[in-house]
Amino acid sequence: MLPLSFLLLVAVWHAAIVGSPGSLIPLPLDVVRGVGELLEQGLLVRYVVASLFRVTWGYLAGVFLAIPMGIVIGLSPRLDAALNPIIQILRPISPLAWIPIAILWFGVGDLSAIFLIFLASFFPMVVTSAQAVQQIDPVFLHAGRNFGLTKRRLIHRIVVPAVLPRILVGLRITLGVAWLVVVAAEMIAVSSGLGFLIVDARNAGDRYDLVIAGMVMIGLIGLGLDMAMRRLEQLPSTRWGFAR
Repeated sequence: MLPLSFLLLVAVWHAAIVGSPGSLIPLPLDVVRGVGELLEQGLLVRYVVASLFRVTWGYLAGVFLAIPMGIVIGLSPRLDAALNPIIQILRPISPLAWIPIAILWFGVGDLSAIFLIFLASFFPMVVTSAQAVQQIDPVFLHAGRNFGLTKRRLIHRIVVPAVLPRILVGLRITLGVAWLVVVAAEMIAVSSGLGFLIVDARNAGDRYDLVIAGMVMIGLIGLGLDMAMRRLEQLPSTRWGFAR
């Protein structure tokens, strides 16, 4: 069942357009017809799959590299002192600022978009992971060492369970950022995906129904991804193989 707030939004949208003759913004029903047109042509599924493919590979590559690196940095003050300045210089640079370099390195295609998503995912997660480790109470780390835990077992038994809640929150936020970046990257660096759909529909002239349809699909998929990550956050630690 659709939330009441969503139905209210659609009603306000419809009333605003009806009350503004000559507006270029389409009615909700026109957007629904646009989605149906895309489905009939087979473009909607193709573009959704293309966007999800890019965000999946870029996001996974970023977090799988960032989390171990962040944990190691968090456990080593020397590494933190050496690498943190470099990370803090690169982190504020928008992934979209890397578009010319991405195209220069990888050409126009999937690899460019995946690289941009990788950047958008890597820096937030490496900082989140390192800070989560640094905020662990040193008493727990000292106790683990006193019990003779090796560094590997110390990380597995103490560090990872302690930082897991913060890392899960970071994963959720980072996935949202990655989804934003893939759409923006597709407007420039590729010829498929939901971002490309919006630009292509705009260039077609008066196809603002398809522009809004693309925006609606981006929002719905973003909502679905966020809901999936929230379910992941709610899993108890024992389901991850760690006992508190």
